[in-house]
Amino acid sequence: MNQSTNSYENNSLDYLTVDSLPKIWSIAAQEFGDTIALCAPHAKPEVTVTYRDLAKQIQQFAAGLQALGVKPQSKVSLFADNSPRWFIADQGIMTAGAVNVVRSSAAEPQELLYILEHSDSTSLVVENSDTFHKLSSHLNNLPIELVVILYDGEIAEGDLPVRIVNYQQLMTIGTKQQLQLVPQNKETLATLIYTSGTTGKPKGAMLSHGNLLHQIINLEAVIQPKVGDRALSILPSWHAYERSGEYFLLSHGCTLYYTNLRSIKKDLQQYKPHYMVGVPRLWESIYEGVQRQFREQPNWRQKLINFFFGVSEQYVVAKRIAHNLSLEHFHVSKSYRFLAQIKASLLFPLHALADKIVYRKVRDAVGGNIKTIISGGGSLAKHLDDFYEIVNIPLLVGYGLTETSPVTNARSPNHNIRGTAGRPIPQTEIKIVDPDSRQTLPLGQRGLVLIRGPQVMQGYYKNPEATAKAIDTEGWFDSGDLGWITPTNDLVLTGRVKDTIVLSNGENIEPQPIEDACVRSPYIDQIMLVGQDQRSLGALIVPNLEALQQWTTNQQLNLNLPSPHASPEEVEASDLHSKEIYQLIRQELNREVKNRPGYRADDRIGPFRLIGQPFSIENGMMTQTLKIKRPVIYERYQYLIDSMFRD
Repeated sequence: MNQSTNSYENNSLDYLTVDSLPKIWSIAAQEFGDTIALCAPHAKPEVTVTYRDLAKQIQQFAAGLQALGVKPQSKVSLFADNSPRWFIADQGIMTAGAVNVVRSSAAEPQELLYILEHSDSTSLVVENSDTFHKLSSHLNNLPIELVVILYDGEIAEGDLPVRIVNYQQLMTIGTKQQLQLVPQNKETLATLIYTSGTTGKPKGAMLSHGNLLHQIINLEAVIQPKVGDRALSILPSWHAYERSGEYFLLSHGCTLYYTNLRSIKKDLQQYKPHYMVGVPRLWESIYEGVQRQFREQPNWRQKLINFFFGVSEQYVVAKRIAHNLSLEHFHVSKSYRFLAQIKASLLFPLHALADKIVYRKVRDAVGGNIKTIISGGGSLAKHLDDFYEIVNIPLLVGYGLTETSPVTNARSPNHNIRGTAGRPIPQTEIKIVDPDSRQTLPLGQRGLVLIRGPQVMQGYYKNPEATAKAIDTEGWFDSGDLGWITPTNDLVLTGRVKDTIVLSNGENIEPQPIEDACVRSPYIDQIMLVGQDQRSLGALIVPNLEALQQWTTNQQLNLNLPSPHASPEEVEASDLHSKEIYQLIRQELNREVKNRPGYRADDRIGPFRLIGQPFSIENGMMTQTLKIKRPVIYERYQYLIDSMFRD
């Protein structure tokens, strides 16, 4: 039976008897009192909230909602972004007995209106007046009775048949109202999270209090934070990954600092966090920042740094093999492991010297205090995994989906097998089946990943057909991911069922591992493989313009390259598409693809095109968690794709 279950011990005894999420915060207030829970350093003025005040303000918000007519299990849409008020609103809605429906205020109005209508929301909490005004003209057609504005002053109600209050007004009402305790248990619906996804209309994943509590209680199997530990929050708070991470860290008395992409470099230095939760793109940007600094060094120093990294890479690989932590070396002999241990011992002095001269400075650049950074929400490229191990910044990878609240698997500090998504967290089962027959596959064979456990959602809101497709009669959730299980019970993900590219020769190609290999090149910033029904793979590539500029200078080439912020017209008028640049990118693709473990001839990338506009959230080509939207990109660049295969 190819079935993977957890092997962790659970030590989070304080919360085992809690049956609804809001009860966590009254316990936390008693335990952590005047410890700072939330800090918004970029708010004007800066906002800090202690655990005692947090519990009090959550209850005031809840009492205010009840006084204004919010009923148990009614839906309250919360369209706002990271801030202490977001957290207070989120938990205030649940404390009032209602179900919150969350999304970013920056989402397109059509998407917000769809969620508002589909969720049957009767109340609406929004970030500010701008968010309200982009929805207000449509509220007459919806059963909205109450609007709460978290930021800004008062807004005239006008002709709308709704009650509109701002945050301060609601809190004032809450102080005069006795909070009515609403009976809730683990089966009670807590929130609807609409999957942003990469295709189609979003579906509302129904997460219960029990789903969310499972994460709070069991993520301790991955990390064990201490009271007062600092964490930087940069992902959207409404997203399942960041949300469960915040609940977990706050349930242990950590202090959460809200940061953003503009401020993260300074905040890493100023607040010296112990923990960060992020997506691969974030760790890649930190890595690229370090590489940029290396490229600016004199040639002799660059050669020394590259020498050190080469030695350290050999050292960490040998150490992994010796301790049975290498994905590629599970079945080697004891003598092979013994030789690897000797090699690691011989290389250690040079690695230690490199740590003193080079790697310590890298750790200092991220604050110097990191206990663990946690990566999820997408595949982590091998070179990033290697880099963070070499510089001794502990990095763990987790796996899960919105529909699983989200974490199902995670690597742990004492069992950190690079290239895997780790073992299942407590009470979680993983099964690998044939995608067509649904028959269970033998250990080590690749197939569709199914998940079962207390964190699996109740279903998709008002969508029984989609629910039945996603969760079978035995409770197994279809992840849509492909993977296999190692002899040490770790899950290895190899791609998405729907992302698979089938070439004209019938070969099935999973694009993600090849894309991860390609972005190891300093000259390739982003890449998306294409080639369905073609003779070979093709690629759309967003080059790293800064690295290319440095290369042209070193090569003494007189090429006019665009700046990173150039307009499409400036990109087209530049020398980005010159023969020299294309030859360089061709060399990089060939080398990185061939150096990838498990390389096959069909993995080779044939034609490619360079594009000057990065894939981003703003242009609609990435999700809020920085995953590329393949269908959107394909449609946007259909003409380029057609031309590359035609030529």
